[in-house]
Amino acid sequence: MPTLLSRINTPKDLRRLKPEQLPRLAQELRDFIIDIVSKTEGHLGASLGVVELTIALHYVFNTPDDLLVWDVGHQAYGHKILTGRKDRFETNRQLGGISGFPKRSESIYDTFGTGHSSTSISAALGMALASNLKGDFEKQHVAVIGDASIASGMAFEGLNHAGVTDANLLVVLNDNAIGIDPSVGALKDYLTAVKSGKNPKQNNIIKSLNFDYSGPIDGHDFPALMAELKRLREIKGPKFLHVITTKGKGMQLAEENQVKYHAPGKFDKETGEIHVKYEANLPPKFQDVFGLTVLDLARKNQKIIGITPAMPSGSSLKYMMEVFPERAIDVGIAEQHAVTLAAGMATQGMVVFCNIYSTFMQRAYDQLIHDVALQNLPVIFCLDRAGLVGEDGATHHGVFDIAYLRCIPNMIVYAPLNEIALQNILYTAQLGLNHPIAIRYPRGRGTVAFWEQEHFGKYQKTAIGKAQLMKTGTGTAVLSTGSIGNSVMHALSEADETSHFAWYDFGFIKPIDEATLHKICRKFRKIITVEDGVITGGFGSAINDFVNLHRYKTAVEVIGIPDRFISQGSIEELEKMCGLDSKSLAVRFRSKIK
Repeated sequence: MPTLLSRINTPKDLRRLKPEQLPRLAQELRDFIIDIVSKTEGHLGASLGVVELTIALHYVFNTPDDLLVWDVGHQAYGHKILTGRKDRFETNRQLGGISGFPKRSESIYDTFGTGHSSTSISAALGMALASNLKGDFEKQHVAVIGDASIASGMAFEGLNHAGVTDANLLVVLNDNAIGIDPSVGALKDYLTAVKSGKNPKQNNIIKSLNFDYSGPIDGHDFPALMAELKRLREIKGPKFLHVITTKGKGMQLAEENQVKYHAPGKFDKETGEIHVKYEANLPPKFQDVFGLTVLDLARKNQKIIGITPAMPSGSSLKYMMEVFPERAIDVGIAEQHAVTLAAGMATQGMVVFCNIYSTFMQRAYDQLIHDVALQNLPVIFCLDRAGLVGEDGATHHGVFDIAYLRCIPNMIVYAPLNEIALQNILYTAQLGLNHPIAIRYPRGRGTVAFWEQEHFGKYQKTAIGKAQLMKTGTGTAVLSTGSIGNSVMHALSEADETSHFAWYDFGFIKPIDEATLHKICRKFRKIITVEDGVITGGFGSAINDFVNLHRYKTAVEVIGIPDRFISQGSIEELEKMCGLDSKSLAVRFRSKIK
């Protein structure tokens, strides 16, 4: 017997179904998502939680003429499957496949590209105001945003503006009390009170912002959802629907372990059990080196504070939160607040480790400049997920940080070669610096086996602004920064004439080691720079600037991320595509031997 889902290629097909068929479709859609994601990996829990809401929105509204924006996009798998990408869904997040997030170039149904949180209300409001200007007052504009994302400042900026317009905008709050980690803050407490019926009706934040508020309603109850969406469709102006859902709905383990099943990796689709990866004796993850080291340092230095915007698990600040909950702070999805909060604490003599993913640090650039660097406050920024991050694609690659950081006065920028270098710079930074520092390190595991048993806690002070000669040579100097230096090391070992190449590790991108650079430029006629950041304005640009400023004749060749947005794929695939894997580097190096 053919499934209902097999008959649906567009929302038009969906709207041919009878309302009483929709629960069966929801079950089939859940089964389809679980089947594919169990084999290909991806963001599971969020999409399972909004299956009924996804079906109801496309059933009630005339998409793609009506415009639907998914905040972040973790929850958009069902949307993609119902909008013509069912047959390609097994390529989700893979090289050459469909994106794991909404993407305008991929489908007319993806009205706005997302990946970072809290943009949906502003985007949908912009669309609604544009419709008004074009004389179209019937088009519907819907933003679906989670309870963690709506706590961000940008979401409130959108709500604040929308409330004084006549925009035909519907904001759907998908309230499941969790983002990647559990939601935090006073707004979470407010929403909890609303759901439990303990909040007085006159005490409604959303109504105070001039929205027509309705809810909360059960986001898994089709009749209630359909009735309310149809009612709101006929109301003009800004509307707000509060929907309660369960992240991981329909899969018991995903409902019970919502953090673990946000993106669980491969698992058994029948039982939900996650396939255990053999990880004994492997090098540690960089995030764990950060988390364990900061906890160890915090035990000895009572001034140490940890701050993260909604990433305690992903950053491994959770280790410190478990031991020193009053000194390790999750501020929710609020990068701008995190940076200025850290600045405020630094003015009072606290030693603040502010851990933000590289791609999310972009969201707080003004605060970084105005509130930290301009005042020369010694905040310690730890930028996790620097470089290529893999399957999350262009919205998440941390490839711009070197370029956007090194142009800021007073900033120290450091990229450790390995786990030992990371723990040492964390130790050095908490001893006291005269400037703010940004420490960038990659996603995934390092290279030092038995780090925790043999190296953890054995700190050595790092000399600020000093490069390290890793290998002597006579013909060409290879300069690398950060963990990509390990690929350089392997590539040089494969070169036909290893004595031709010298290799320097420039952990400090700023301040650059000018004394060593002078020696290099006087000794070598060729320099090759290697980095896992963009070549435009990055580490190689810094070397070129130095060579040109001092009028050396040394030729500089820059290897890094090309001047384009890099799609999704495994880190290995993307590094090969960018010529940054050890084999590609070896070929490049061999071509320089004459």
